[in-house]
Order: sequence, then C-alpha cells, then structure tokens
Amino acid sequence: MPPATVTPEPATEALEGARFENLLLEFLAYLELERGLSRNTLNAYRTDLLQYGDYLRANEMDPLEVDPAEMSEYVANLTEGNGSGRRLASSTIHRKTAALRSFYKHLRREDLVVADPTAGLATPRRSKKLPNVLNQAEVTRLLGTPSGDSPQAYRDRAILEVMYACGLRASELIELEMTDVDTYEGMLRARGKGSKERIVPLGRQAIHALDGYLRAGRPELSKGRPEKALFLNFRGRRLTRQGLYKIVQGHARNAGLEDRMSPHTLRHSFATHLLAGGCDLRAVQEMLGHADVATTQMYTHLTGQQLRDVYYASHPRAQAN
Repeated sequence: MPPATVTPEPATEALEGARFENLLLEFLAYLELERGLSRNTLNAYRTDLLQYGDYLRANEMDPLEVDPAEMSEYVANLTEGNGSGRRLASSTIHRKTAALRSFYKHLRREDLVVADPTAGLATPRRSKKLPNVLNQAEVTRLLGTPSGDSPQAYRDRAILEVMYACGLRASELIELEMTDVDTYEGMLRARGKGSKERIVPLGRQAIHALDGYLRAGRPELSKGRPEKALFLNFRGRRLTRQGLYKIVQGHARNAGLEDRMSPHTLRHSFATHLLAGGCDLRAVQEMLGHADVATTQMYTHLTGQQLRDVYYASHPRAQAN
C-alpha cells in the first residue's frame, strides 16, 4: 500500500501575510468609502501599515493576536529606527501610531479582535516645531524668479502667486480645475482634506498671473487637447505632486532659498503674514481649511525680529531717553 500523500501546510509567515493584507485592504476601503479620506491620506495609512505588516511577518505574528506588550515593543523598535541607528522624529512616530490605533479600532468595531492592543499605548511627546516661514522680502524674491514669456514661465508665475495668495496645500493646487477659478470675481474653489470644498479670495497679483497663464501659457501647454486641470505639465496633462515639487524647488534655488522651501512653505507664510497683518484667526482658519482652530493657532508665533520690533515699539522703558 503506497504511503499517504501529505500536503504540506503553507508557511505560517505566508498565512499571516495574506491575512494582514486582506485586513488592510478592508480597512483602506472603509477609510475611503465611509470616511471619505483623500488619496494622499490613504497612501500614508497604507505605507505606515505595510511597514507594520512587514514586522508581523518577520516575527511570525498574527495581527489579530498581538498583545499590548508586543505592540509597545513594535513602537519602541520604530522609535529606534528599526535598527538602522537613525531615530525617527516624534511626529513620525505619532503618525504611525495613529494609523495603528485607527486600524485596531476598526478591527475591534468589526469584532475581529477581543481587545485593542493599542489601548494605553505610550508614545513620545510630540515636539512643537514651528513651521518654516519666509519673510515678505523673501516671498517677493521667490515670486519674481520665473522670468520670460515661455508657457512654463507663465505657468510657474501663476502657481507661485496662487499658492501664496490662497495658502493652498500642494494636493489642492494640482487638483484645481478650470471651473474652480473665477478671475473676474477674484475667487477660487479649493478641495481640501476629506473632499471638503472652500472658497478662497484671489489677490490682484494672483489674478494678473492667472490671466497671463490662461491667455498665453496654458493654450501652448494643452496642445489643443481637452483637459480639465488648471495647471498642466509639458505633456499637456495634469501637473503631478512631484512635478509641482520640482517647480517650487527650482525657483527656490534661483532665489537662494532652496534649504528653506517646499510647496507647504508658501502656505505657512500665507497664514503667518495674514495674522501678522491683523487678520482674524477664524478667518484664516476658514481660508486654510482647518477643521480645528487649534491647528491654525500654531501660526500665531512671532519671529525673533518681530518680537524685538513689538518690544521696542511698545515697552515704555525700551527706548533710551
């Protein structure tokens, strides 16, 4: 009688990997369909949780059976940079642990875990890092760098002016469509986080730059193709986030600001300059699209020079007799 054929069971690692991937896909679908999170936010969740999945597979751990001690060990491993010797910033740890908490909260809600291993999880205190802000002279220098009358120059002038005039996020700028801008009324419609729309005023310089781009820049870039996007790349397609970053970095380099610039720097500068000019905090919150005014309050900081100016202008004993 021939020996019975024994079918080998799949490796534990493979089983746990497949289980985690299925759980992750279901969680991301929930975030997209029920919570309406943006593509960029979904990608951030996916990246952070895939890293967690790699850790589970490497240690042959079942995502549904992780206990609080094992979760704390994973976060400690993250804090130390996964053995790379480079410690992660506290803000990065907070983002990654927030993703884990949301993930396990979802699993608990679906009755897939009995207890949440992230409950009571200790994370490092988040450092209060002030945003990088350009002063008004630096903004003027940056906005003056796109020169000439090429289609790209018209586009880049419009991009920089609109980002500073409206305080847009990078994702909001590249998602602008032709129908979102009204240069006659001087208004712009932005789609923020969670697909929330808001109306933001356009200043005169931004209107002028947009009119120039729409008249002499965009028609050349579109090459006659129908395209809803406002800002186009050299192929006549919607500008990507990477393309926007290269544009901003290129002009920052020409303005001598390369080490201090990202697309978000103009958003920080927009908010700070409005508040310094006396704009109401709630109005700035609305224009930035912040759900919580506490997020906007970080822009109420003053630079050292501003503090000195206020002190010498206000304190009765600051000036010599």
